[in-house]
Amino acid sequence: MIEMRVRDLGEVTGAALLAGDPERVCRGCVIDSRLVDTDSIFVAFPGERVDGNDFAEKALRAGAGCVVMTRTPEPDVSALAAELGAAVLVCEDPTEFMLRLAHVWRKGLDCTVIGVTGSIGKTTTKDSLAQLLSCRYRVHVTQGNFNNLIGMPLTILSAPRDTEVLVLEMGMDGFGQIEQLSRCAEPDYAVITKIGTSHIGFLGSRENIARAKAEILAGMRPGSLLVLNGEDDFTPFISETFAEPAGIEVIRCGVSDTDDVRAGAAVLDEYGCPHVSITFEDGSTIDTKLSILGSQSVVNALFAAALAHRLGVEPRKIDEQLGKLKITGRRAQVRDAACGARVLDDSYNAAPESVAAALNLLCALPASGRRMAVLGEMGELGDAGAQLHALCGSYAAAKDLDLLVCVGADNAREMADAARLMGMPEERVMLAADTDAVIGRVAGDLRSGDLVLVKGSRFVGLDRFVEEVC
Repeated sequence: MIEMRVRDLGEVTGAALLAGDPERVCRGCVIDSRLVDTDSIFVAFPGERVDGNDFAEKALRAGAGCVVMTRTPEPDVSALAAELGAAVLVCEDPTEFMLRLAHVWRKGLDCTVIGVTGSIGKTTTKDSLAQLLSCRYRVHVTQGNFNNLIGMPLTILSAPRDTEVLVLEMGMDGFGQIEQLSRCAEPDYAVITKIGTSHIGFLGSRENIARAKAEILAGMRPGSLLVLNGEDDFTPFISETFAEPAGIEVIRCGVSDTDDVRAGAAVLDEYGCPHVSITFEDGSTIDTKLSILGSQSVVNALFAAALAHRLGVEPRKIDEQLGKLKITGRRAQVRDAACGARVLDDSYNAAPESVAAALNLLCALPASGRRMAVLGEMGELGDAGAQLHALCGSYAAAKDLDLLVCVGADNAREMADAARLMGMPEERVMLAADTDAVIGRVAGDLRSGDLVLVKGSRFVGLDRFVEEVC
């Protein structure tokens, strides 16, 4: 983790020292006063409900070596810092403070940096990369969903000095954010998984989403490597408009004979795990089985395998690790319900493309009882929301499910209406206002042998339904 004198913290970030010892050495960085440890840097973020500046005194008493505030400290805070041999810095923008500090720490690490972004598949790709590379390198990786302008710097600042590969997930909800993350991290390698419809409500079109994702090139040097999805329709646009003019090498991963790294047709076993052959750039091949579910997981594993191979991991090791993959929770995990039903828990988040993939997986898995889908509303779709929800409802109707439960308000109604319009019988379509309604109407009706998909955006809270029945 970061280790730096207070004096140097101020110099590299532009923060002003207002109290305390400039020679105090600090270790680690947190934004939650409850996580403060001895010598921590505590960065206070002001918010609408909670102002981190109000916890400066608590952080100092907990052992912080330095508190970074956005307002002039009260006299008692300055006096306490002096008494404890700690320090108080003041900055105008705590996010910019974090980005600058993380950039300096990243530059001091003798490691390879890989950035991962895209509309869907970021976390699966990131987790797969970390596992494949860990058999050869000391890897530090984004934990959970720490992929924004605060989370990514925290990931970098927590990286040990001996890190050899740093794998960073980069998310956004508007223009300019991935550029900031990229300039902070300066990736040597990058992956753009897919240009989908997530965030179309903020950005207006898939082309704008592609432009925003291509900002990952902003911090990359000529000769760096970008991995793209060979079957994504925006891959030529990103390659020709952004990568080639910047001198960035591009490799394509997919299922076409023209892709640089390619997978054969995936065959799912009875548990939904894909068996697939992978051909690398040098012509070497492996026949492998993924431990994660669904055909949609193949391309994400392919991105990871392509980069691992580039970084010197032997094909046989890649094969071995692909059979051991463990992905951050609530992404296509089969869980056993107390009643004997099985739950395909994909409740972490949702986008139209991932809903379609989850429905495909639902129908590919064996089930002796009913096949059911509980689909929550999807966020950040803007004016396209009604149309995209209707498309998901139509797609679900084509799967001949025994029950479709649409959870939410107006957009859930769009899903349900579209399913009925496409011929799904009225008695097989249910509209539920919220997760509590789903629990009340569906949880007690599940039976042994049933298979139920649970998927929706996080704000719907369908994970509570999963916990109720499992």
